[in-house]
Amino acid sequence: MSDHDESIGEDGEPASVESIAAECETVDVAVDDRIEGVVTVTMNRPDARNALNATLRAELKRVLDAIEESSARVVVLTGADEAKAFVAGADVTELRERDMLEQREASKRPRVYEYVDDLRQPVIARINGHALGGGCELIQACDVRIAHERAKIGQPEINLGIMPGGGGTQRLARLVGEGHAMRLILTGELIPAAEAADIGLVEEVHDDETFDDRVYELAEMMAAKSPVALEFAKKAVKAASRMDLEQGIEYEAELFAQLFGSPDKDEGIDAFFEDREPEWHER
Repeated sequence: MSDHDESIGEDGEPASVESIAAECETVDVAVDDRIEGVVTVTMNRPDARNALNATLRAELKRVLDAIEESSARVVVLTGADEAKAFVAGADVTELRERDMLEQREASKRPRVYEYVDDLRQPVIARINGHALGGGCELIQACDVRIAHERAKIGQPEINLGIMPGGGGTQRLARLVGEGHAMRLILTGELIPAAEAADIGLVEEVHDDETFDDRVYELAEMMAAKSPVALEFAKKAVKAASRMDLEQGIEYEAELFAQLFGSPDKDEGIDAFFEDREPEWHER
């Protein structure tokens, strides 16, 4: 993540998510719109099918920085429905204009994929349409993926004489296994949402009637939990694909112990014994 300098207000306090979003041209944000504690971040370049150009990437980073510092508990990341896409890929014009040195500079981390992956709040990908190339890599960086049945998903970079460069060769293999990752990356094949669910690339597929209800049902269930427990549980699960088993178990045990220093541990257990809803502390 960045040092948040661009997300500091005139009073020295972190700028609100809403104030940062108000300055963006390609990102819309709705805070507590449907559910308290849930922020919906919408990538909005409908004329370009929400393609990830430099402006969208920069604005998305600024919004995510502000969310990181906010009291938000869950993020829903989606594309503008008008575009009929989640993200249809990177901006190919920008790619065409870069040479090797320029691309190496553009690939310096943290990129937007790491911003999503490293965000302390859980991120649900609301895949409302095609998620291709960088869009496919972006959903891989999210924590839970819910797709509309009309969505198509894939890594078509090979058709342009390049390959995934936003983490797709690494995260995809961890999600679906090496064989399916090779098939999708080496052929550039686009698969329907139902097949993506079959191979584990998305968790669920829904139609118009149930799509948003399910996305926000999951968001509401998560937002009802302790913010610090959500953050630590996300870290622990992410570690499973990044550490060996012994390291991962040690890391989990340490995070588990640290939660015993949080007032939410006592509040959660007291609420259980008293048969009431817990009142969690803000981060």
